Formats: sequence, C-alpha cells, structure tokens
Amino acid sequence: MRTLIIAAAFALAACATTPAPRIDPAAVLATPARLAADRDSDARRKAAETLAFFQVAPGQTIFDIEAGGGYWTELLAHATGPAGSVVMQNPAGFIPFVQEQLAARFADGRLPNVRQSISLFDALDAPASSVDLVTWVQGPHEVFYRPQGGSLGDPATAYAEIYRILKPGGAFVAVDHSAVPGAPESAGNDLHRIDPAIVIRMAEAAGFRLEARGDFLANPQDDRSTNVFDPAIRGRTDQFALRFRKPG
Repeated sequence: MRTLIIAAAFALAACATTPAPRIDPAAVLATPARLAADRDSDARRKAAETLAFFQVAPGQTIFDIEAGGGYWTELLAHATGPAGSVVMQNPAGFIPFVQEQLAARFADGRLPNVRQSISLFDALDAPASSVDLVTWVQGPHEVFYRPQGGSLGDPATAYAEIYRILKPGGAFVAVDHSAVPGAPESAGNDLHRIDPAIVIRMAEAAGFRLEARGDFLANPQDDRSTNVFDPAIRGRTDQFALRFRKPG
C-alpha cells in the first residue's frame, strides 16, 4: 500500500509539472480559414516568431488587449482551438477605425470561440484568475496616449488589471514600438512609442516577473525618434517583445 501511495504521489507531481503542449506556429499560419489580407502581412509582422514567443497551448483562455481589427485575435483563436477561447478587447473609441475589418473577421459565424469586449485598459472584462495568457501587441504605450485630452485608462491600474485576470502561473506578453532609452512616458502620446524599461517597471510593480525578452522585431535602421505613423518608418519600426509571468 505504501508503495502505491508513493507511486501515485509521483504521478500527480509529474502531471502538475508537465507543461501543456504548445502550438506549431507554422501549422496555425497555414490554417485554411484565415483571411487573405492577414496572410499578406504575416512576414512583416514576424507572425511565426511572435506566436512562438506567446507560448500558446491548445485549450487556453486568452485575453487580447487592444486587438484592433483582430489579426492576432484570429491567430490566437485558431491556436487555442475549439476547447479554448479568446477575448478581443478594444476601447470604444477604436471601433470606428476597424469596423470593416471586424465585419470581415466575424462574417458568417467565423471565430466562434472569440468574444468581443469594449472597455478601457484599466477595467478589463474578465473575472479574477480566469485567463491563461494576456497579449498586448503594439499597445502598452497607449496608456500614456491622451486623445483629445482624455485617457484610455490609468496606467498603474491597467497593469494591475492584467495581473488580476491572469491565473497564477499565467503569462503576459507585451510587444510595442521602441522609444530611445530614457524616453519619457509622454513618448507614448507624442510618438506612439515607449521605452521598454517603463513597461518592465510597471509590470514588476504590479507583481509580475520578467521571464524573457525577444529581439525578433528589432530594426537597427529605425532611430526610434520619429512618430510610428511617419511614412518613412511606418510598418518597419524597431519593436521589443517582453514575456512576464504571474507567480504561482
């Protein structure tokens, strides 16, 4: 009996520590149901490398912050599969700019495992400890953006919300346009860029631990001093990727 108990204990420990199988980015990108317009931007977005950095596993619950027209939302929906789910979040003010993309994204019942959420960044629409992965692509600078003098959410509260909705052990991945080292928070408003040190500081203040950095979106030809919408650099900005972990 003692031997059986010990064997069972080891088996349970093995189950608890064995990570879930991760998706094959190439297989996700080859999903036949994807939109042609999305496929055309895969190389520019470094989609395979970014998906690998996300470390998505089938069946996960994912919260995609500031999803825009839903390029990453769709990839995440295919990656997590029918047993998983994705929340596609946008502030209300963003919707008029992506209405046509959203119409194509959800036409004819596409993406049944995706739910749209309209909110500010400091009031995320998910229960506490309910999400396996939070992604925020080209967006952390937006907490310092001041459209018409307004705000898209309190910065510190936004990071606290990400921490709140994640399960213990869950991951938060931030990807954004790089500002020069030491650039002030106002670069988020003026240039739509952010110094990665600010993201790290705010995430760690919320309780996260930095797990990995990715340089697969780096572009040394971008001097990081111009607005990301400048035609000279638009679509080719230097970007950083950071993966954080909620302890647990």
